[in-house]
Amino acid sequence: MTKYVVIVPDGAADEPIEQFDGQTALEAAETPNMDRISREGRQGLVRTVPEGMEPGSDVAQMSLLGYDPLKDYRGRAPIEAAALGIALGPDDWVFRCNLVTIADGRMADHSAGHISSEEAGSLIEALRSEIKNDALSLHTGVSYRHLLVASGSDFDVRTYPPHDNIGTAVEKLLPRGKGADCLIDLMNLSQQVFADHDVNRVRRDLDENQVSSVWLWGQGKRACLESFHKRFGLKGAAITAVDLVRGLARLVSFDLIDVPGATGYIDTNYAGKGAAAVAALDKYDLVFVHVEAPDEAGHIRNADLKKEAIEQIDRHVVGPVLEALETREQWRLLVVPDHPTPVKDGAHSADPVPFAMIGTGVTGILHTTFGETNAAQSGFRIEKGHELMEYFLKSAVR
Repeated sequence: MTKYVVIVPDGAADEPIEQFDGQTALEAAETPNMDRISREGRQGLVRTVPEGMEPGSDVAQMSLLGYDPLKDYRGRAPIEAAALGIALGPDDWVFRCNLVTIADGRMADHSAGHISSEEAGSLIEALRSEIKNDALSLHTGVSYRHLLVASGSDFDVRTYPPHDNIGTAVEKLLPRGKGADCLIDLMNLSQQVFADHDVNRVRRDLDENQVSSVWLWGQGKRACLESFHKRFGLKGAAITAVDLVRGLARLVSFDLIDVPGATGYIDTNYAGKGAAAVAALDKYDLVFVHVEAPDEAGHIRNADLKKEAIEQIDRHVVGPVLEALETREQWRLLVVPDHPTPVKDGAHSADPVPFAMIGTGVTGILHTTFGETNAAQSGFRIEKGHELMEYFLKSAVR
């Protein structure tokens, strides 16, 4: 049986960066393992975000798993609800609920300094105790990422992801449309509750970003996806520290593999993720490894950190996985970012991303290092991102 691994360095794709002499972070990084995959295998470009859709990880990761967002996407928050095991009724709406920092009337930090889960839990509980509307329920997640479920309400509202709007005036980002008043009222209430909370007092003393408000976005209703096994005939597992990817994994009936020290941030346990992926090959047909770090570095517009995160992924995840796969009789490995997160503006982009694959039955096109420029020059392009998974799987010898 062929063994497959997909490694997703989230947000690793970028635009040319001046401090890297016009190279992207991916091109400037020392990535001998990704480069080997590109030289000996095949690289190209794939459009993971369909035209007209917002370039979020939810849409892009769904594409990478082989599902068409134009048909299957129901919003980001329903995916994360699946990760937390929240049972949604047919009339329930669920919203992503960030803890954010607002300064001088502008969105300053989508994560409130990547607040700890312990601190966040205390703030969410304080807000929960002040909500008088029985139709609203808050659910605690990890770090700054939480959820709001609204029962028995009807929404036709536009919301704005905070991580794509750093520096924008908050008044331009408030929810708009049917049901917006309910959301804005809750955001205003949170600002009152958080203003003098003990967590913020300590953060103020430590000169850390305070939590100004909850931020509601990414709304949708209950999500449902066909199992990966039914669609592709393979038993899969996912390794990730992010609820979004955990939710998608649950929706496609993947097993989840937890890695101690995996944080969903730049300080994640890269080596632990690589080791877990290698160990999983004995049990699973396909292992999906997601690393959030390059995306977070992109959001804070730090090119050096992004380059470093990519190098860590190459060294501690791609390298060990490639070495382990080569001991197998039949195998394939795919490395692909979900979307670009250019450090220039810190927001996601819908531009196509480079991918590289190697393994049984893979023949090369352009035998060069891995990166956006070379992938474009290969002339190999997949316009519908959800078709990449089928392409990756279909011609392997079994």
